[in-house]
Order: sequence, then C-alpha cells, then structure tokens
Amino acid sequence: MNQSNYAVLWGAPQIRPADDFVTPPRPENPSPSIPVTFDWRTAALREQYYEPVLHRPSVKSLVLAVTLFLLTLCTCLVAGTQFAVAYAHDQAVSVDEFLQAFVLFYKNPTGLASGLPFAATLLGILLAHELGHFFACRYHRLRASYPFFIPFPNLAGTFGAFILIRSPMRTNRALFDVGASGPLVGFVFAVPALVYGVLHAKLVPGLASPAHAELIYGTPLLMRLLEAVVHPGISPDALLLPPIGRAAWVALFVTSLNLVPAGQLDGGHVLRALNPRAHRYLSLLLPVGLIVLGLLHFWEGWYVWGMLLLGMGFLRIAPVYDPTALDAKRRFGAFLALVVFLLCFMPSPIVIPSTSP
Repeated sequence: MNQSNYAVLWGAPQIRPADDFVTPPRPENPSPSIPVTFDWRTAALREQYYEPVLHRPSVKSLVLAVTLFLLTLCTCLVAGTQFAVAYAHDQAVSVDEFLQAFVLFYKNPTGLASGLPFAATLLGILLAHELGHFFACRYHRLRASYPFFIPFPNLAGTFGAFILIRSPMRTNRALFDVGASGPLVGFVFAVPALVYGVLHAKLVPGLASPAHAELIYGTPLLMRLLEAVVHPGISPDALLLPPIGRAAWVALFVTSLNLVPAGQLDGGHVLRALNPRAHRYLSLLLPVGLIVLGLLHFWEGWYVWGMLLLGMGFLRIAPVYDPTALDAKRRFGAFLALVVFLLCFMPSPIVIPSTSP
C-alpha cells in the first residue's frame, strides 16, 4: 500500500518486501479477518483498519486543477462581460454580446475587465463550496483531490466544480460532514453577494415580459425575501441584478441542485446519514418528480437531472460500517441544509420565451 495514502486496510492488499511474495498455505478452517462482534465505533478498530497518514494530492493534480481554474476564469470573464453590458442596457442577458466577448481575447483583452466582478464572485463561491468538501475530507482523513473546475462557454461560464473522493466514508459522521459542508459554506459566501446585488438592483418594468426578453431568470425564495425588505411593493420580476448579484444567483441555483436529497448528491449524502430508508425511497421518487416538472414545462433541464438521478440508482454505494446516529449538532445541520435547499430552489430557474426575438 502506498504509505502516503489514508486507505482502509480492510479488504485491501498491502505491499510487502520483494522477497516476501510467497503465499503460505491457508489453514483448512481460517478464522474470519473481521470478527462479527467488532464495534466499528471504537477507536481501537479505527487504529487497526485505517492507516492514519493523510494523503497529499500529487503535483500533477495540482497543475491540472490550476489549469482548469484558469480556463474557467476565462469563460467566466466572457459571461461576466456579457452580464455587465446587459446590465448597462437594462437587459437580463445579451446573447449577441456573449458571442462577441470571445473576440475580445485577441482583439482587446482589457475589454474583459468588466467581467471580473461576476467571475471573481462566482469562482470564489464555488471554490468555497469545494474547499468545504475538501477540508471535511481532511478532517475525516479521506483521500480527496483538489477542486477541479469545469470551464464551459455557456451564459454562466462554467458547469461548476467537483472533487474526487477516493476513500470510502465509513461513518455516518463523515458522510454527513462531507455532504453538508460544501453547500453550507458556499451558501454563507453567496448571501453577502446576493444582498449586494439586491441593494444595487435596477427597476426595469417589463423585464420578464416574454415579448421582449431573450431569457427570463427565476427568483429563489431567498431573493424574494430580500427584495421584499429592500424594495417593498416592487415585483421581483421587475428588478435587474448587477453582475455580482447574478453570480450569487448562479451560486444559489448550483447549491439547490447539489442539495436535492437523492442519489449521491450532497443532499443525498446528508439524508442518507440522517435516515438511510428515507434516502432509498426519495432516490426513487424525486427523479420521477423532476421529470414531471419538465413535462409540466417548468424547465426542460429537469429531464436531464431526473435521468441522471435515475442513473445514479444503478451505481454501487459503499456501505457505512459505523451507523451511529448523528448527534444533535449534526441533526441541526441537516435541518439547516433543508432550509438552504428551500431558500435556493426554483421550479422554473430559466425560461426561454418562445416569442423572444
């Protein structure tokens, strides 16, 4: 076994010296390697079956993570430039400006500076989200990669980020901490940006009118609550967020998707740590519910998410060998995760009017 890894020794081969590869004959009635009466909650067991050496990701993975981050910064600068121009012209989005912004990379790179507020805000929130997962893995001595960002030339500039966890989560506490840490930390970073966005939002009558808008963004519950306090009596559909506020909106949308309590999403990990039976049932029911939302024309993207969650149901999930119930603090954390999900979730996050020009 590579001594730099924090690996589970149960069922895993160990590297021995080169002159020690001759396997001795097995006894006729071998005793089980793991007694049935073992208590997975004891410290002695953890010391016996875990190698307490924290894994450090390789330099190659660090180079890959930095490269993907820089590429994502470029695509987010393009998206941010488009949002800045659209905000200046009282528009929610400008597809033409988005396509033209790519030309600025070789014609006028300084022209992308207006996209920096959006890019820095969104990447900062996503990085906080992934580092929440990363440090939770470090705390529980799980082998995890650095955060990898996904650059993509869409209106957000990215498909988010992820980390690879190569160690099984053997305890309910680890399962919960790793699942809940990312969305909760990311939400904490997103709220100030959203507050700034609401404070600096423009009143644009007819902003969400299908006759004039190229794209209509939904309004999460948290944003409605903030706008009711800051802009009382004004419809949230008539308020245009600046680029920083739009970056917070994207972060809330990503958070809501991650907190769907099903499959191997962050919300699924939280629910499984809290109640495995509820997780099993909701992992079957929620994908169907999301597909129904697509059929009801809330958002076509629910088809994709519903099918992805159904596909996750065929993946093998590593067992949790320490089923100790979560303590009171973690149960409260699970409640907070549910509240965050409800505050961020939008049945119709994005609408493309059929009558748009």
